[in-house]
Amino acid sequence: MKKFDIPEIYKSTIIGSIKEQRRVKDKLKKDFSPTKLDFGPIVFYIARHFGFCYGVENAVEIAYRTLNENPDKRIFLLSEMIHNPDVNNDLLSRGVRFLMDTEGNQLVDWAELTTEDIVIVPAFGTTIEIQEQLNKIGINPYAFDTTCPFVEKVWNRASQIGERGYSVIVHGKPNHEETRATFSHSNAKTPTLVIKDIKEAEKLAGYITGEKNSEDFYSDFANQYSEGFDPKKDLKKIGVVNQTTMLASETQEISEYLKSVIIKHFDLSNESEKEHFANTRDTLCYATNDNQDATYSLIDQTADLAIVVGGYNSSNTSHLVELCETKHKTYFIQSDKSLLSKTEVSHFDLHSKKVTLSKDYFPEKEKVKILLTCGASCPDAVMEEVLVRLVSFFDNTEDISSVIKTMNV
Repeated sequence: MKKFDIPEIYKSTIIGSIKEQRRVKDKLKKDFSPTKLDFGPIVFYIARHFGFCYGVENAVEIAYRTLNENPDKRIFLLSEMIHNPDVNNDLLSRGVRFLMDTEGNQLVDWAELTTEDIVIVPAFGTTIEIQEQLNKIGINPYAFDTTCPFVEKVWNRASQIGERGYSVIVHGKPNHEETRATFSHSNAKTPTLVIKDIKEAEKLAGYITGEKNSEDFYSDFANQYSEGFDPKKDLKKIGVVNQTTMLASETQEISEYLKSVIIKHFDLSNESEKEHFANTRDTLCYATNDNQDATYSLIDQTADLAIVVGGYNSSNTSHLVELCETKHKTYFIQSDKSLLSKTEVSHFDLHSKKVTLSKDYFPEKEKVKILLTCGASCPDAVMEEVLVRLVSFFDNTEDISSVIKTMNV
């Protein structure tokens, strides 16, 4: 796989060593068991896969290379390049400006841009409408495009099945940048609908079978369907693609469920199901799958708590938190700064959508066991800082370099 030129500020000797040892011993990535680091009074189980993925490393490399090669030009990002506060804040400190926020609200008027400006497209990609807007200004939207190739793969698959007469169902968060981009590219070819979870898939089933009044479709899926979408005719042939950071298992559940509804409603055999349901399993992102599979293995460990590191608006990170919460008390933190002390932690509650303060999060025991992982947009340097900070809360711990050399992989 391609090696990327990532700024030193995002690298970590400790985390890099862990990843390299795992890579050497498991080149085919078949072992998803976590790495054990025993410091004496505190023991870590670190997920087999975590941190910067291919798409994020590609985006980071392009963004910083663009900054270095164009010191005299104004440089803009359409929105946050990736959902990580450390990366985005560093780019802002270097003079980069965001044209929009993550919800798509304009922060800089298009009229302020000139043909001499540089606009970087983030890893999530962007909509056809925004590409056309940049072209009108005289800015090539592909000149500094960091769109993840796995996101583009989803777009291409949606276009392919759309050209064959299938409508596209996008499993994603309707307001997420990537979902908006995928919706736009799919909608250019075929009727498109976004559903956010299995509950909405079950609701959609009623319109596929005709059991629900088609007029109610427009209120049930307000702002989630393409213009002119007709549930009476546009749900007869469908294919499911996803926002690449969603839970792969949930996408598969939705896909299998809708396929079963289609097969039953149209009384299809296995051989004829493809006439009404397109196979899109090949659009699932490998990095998302690896991180999630590694987390499933991680949470099988006996531990006192789990810590997940990443941006609070990071979709892929939030799903890792959800997985950890199924078996362990879990704290979703942004960085080592969230670890206020051994007795207090500032963390994000996915359910209330608020940052909260918890006290006495470590149990009083001789050996505390912690599960540790992070999202695909979290730098190794941040993971190292979290690890070092946690170790510092305990007395008489083993030296970090010694533990790394003798770690159980």
